[in-house]
Order: sequence, then structure tokens, then C-alpha cells
Amino acid sequence: MEVVLLHGLLLFLPLAALLLYWYNATFHYFCKVAFFNCWIMVMATLLSPLAALRGRSVENMKLLRAAILPLKRFCGIKMQVWGSEHLNIEEPYVIVCNHQASLDLLGMVEVIPDRCVPIVKKELMYMGTVGWACWLSGIIFIDRHKREDAIDVISQTARTMRRENLRVFIFPEGTRNQDKSMLPFKRGAFHLAVQAQVPIFPIVISPYWDFFSSKDKKFTSGTCTIRILPKVETQGLSPKDVPKLTETVRQAMVDVLAEMSANRCGDQRAEQPPLPRCAGAGAGRGTDSLEREDNTTGTSN
Repeated sequence: MEVVLLHGLLLFLPLAALLLYWYNATFHYFCKVAFFNCWIMVMATLLSPLAALRGRSVENMKLLRAAILPLKRFCGIKMQVWGSEHLNIEEPYVIVCNHQASLDLLGMVEVIPDRCVPIVKKELMYMGTVGWACWLSGIIFIDRHKREDAIDVISQTARTMRRENLRVFIFPEGTRNQDKSMLPFKRGAFHLAVQAQVPIFPIVISPYWDFFSSKDKKFTSGTCTIRILPKVETQGLSPKDVPKLTETVRQAMVDVLAEMSANRCGDQRAEQPPLPRCAGAGAGRGTDSLEREDNTTGTSN
């Protein structure tokens, strides 16, 4: 009798879980979030030995990207990328992108070019095999709580970008933000671009409201639109120009985000609308320097 009850229970539990997955939004949310995180950990664990054979190298980012790209299909997310031709240049540059949630990882690997690494918070380095895989891929870690150390990382990265033709991906808001607009930008990404004298490419990821919300515990299928704006030059700019440069880039991105929100993430548009041009960033003169910057860089949180 006990064996029959045990078999019945073993049959009932998967069925109950399946019903909850399809008909309970909260359970569905936690299942998909757990799957998302497990995928990252498993892929990092499997890829770390392969990456270790090459040693720490930006070329290992190709392995990470290939491992994460299929995840969008399992999550039911369709990606639309507009303006990818802007990134087809051989020189080093800085990419700045709005930061909403961990799903931004899917958008990042969708557009990240070769020889490009993100700057992330140092705490990520201590997350087991995930941190190990990130380190092996040449990802740059920064301590947001130690300003002098952060400044030193920015200076070293600026030199490396020119020497090794490196591109850098940064979330200048510094933390996740699912509000209707963007948080004020940290200036580290812009100090980096000015020090290295490389252009900036703003990227805007459309809001996830239609299919994802950590607050409402919603995670369904949907479409994410990514807009890559034309580059903003920094040639000839100095640290005094950074405040104006930061605000110019932020405003261009805010305008695009507002347009995408008003058009329901742009999913229903048949054609790509013209991309707004970023105004010249060096017209104004600020007073802050890198040494006086309180918030040095934006990082993924």
C-alpha cells in the first residue's frame, strides 16, 4: 500500500508543479529566474576548464557569449537589434547601456563585439565558478567603495584599450533600475573614454514591463528591442568636459528610452525609425576632475 501511495505521490508532484508553472504567475516567475541563474552557473562551470587552457584572455568572452546566447530562447525572449552597423569599426571604444535587471545580460551578449569586456562590481569575482569564468574572460573588476582604487582601474584600462585595441562595456547607472527613466549616470565610463580618447556608443534596451517585473513577480515571453546610437566622439576633450559629455549622452539615451516606451518597446513598428544624433559633447566646460569624482564608474549590480 505504501508503495502505491509513494508512486502516486511521485506522479502527482510533477503534475502539480507543471500546473503551478502554467497557471500561477509567481511560481512561473521563480521557476524561470531559477533556471536563468542555474544556466549561468552551469555554463560557467563547464566553460572554466576550457578557458583556463588559454589563460586569462578577452578571447574567452567568445565562449561566454556562445554559452549565454541560447538562453533567450529558453526564456521566451525575442531580440530585435537596430543600429548594429554603428559598431562595425576596428578602433577601441566605450559602450554605455541602461541597466534594468539581470536580463540585461541577454541584451549585452546579443550586441557585444569582439574584443569587448564589461566592467563589473568586484563582488562578482567571488561568486564561485561564475567569478572564475568572468576573470578568465578578461572582465574588469572594480571596487565601487574604494574611489582611489576605482580611479586607478580606469587609468589602467584607458592605457590597455589603446595598446590592445580593447572595447569596454559599462552600465553607467551603476545599479539596476526599472523606473520609466534612467538614474543619473556615474562619470567613470566618460572619464575612461576621454582618457583613452576613444568614441562612446550609447545603447538603449527597451523596458521589460510587458514580460518581466521583479516587483510584480512576472516573467513571461516577450520582445526586447535594442537601439545602438551613433558614436559620440571624445577626441580633443579633457576631464573638464566630462560633466557635459555625461549629460549629453544620458539625455540622448533618455529620449530614446522614452520613445521606445511610448511605442510599446517598438515591437509593433515595421521599420526602424531614424536614430537621434547625440549632440557634440565638448561644447561646455565643467569643473570636476577625475580626482574629485565621488562616483567613479557605473557597474552591473
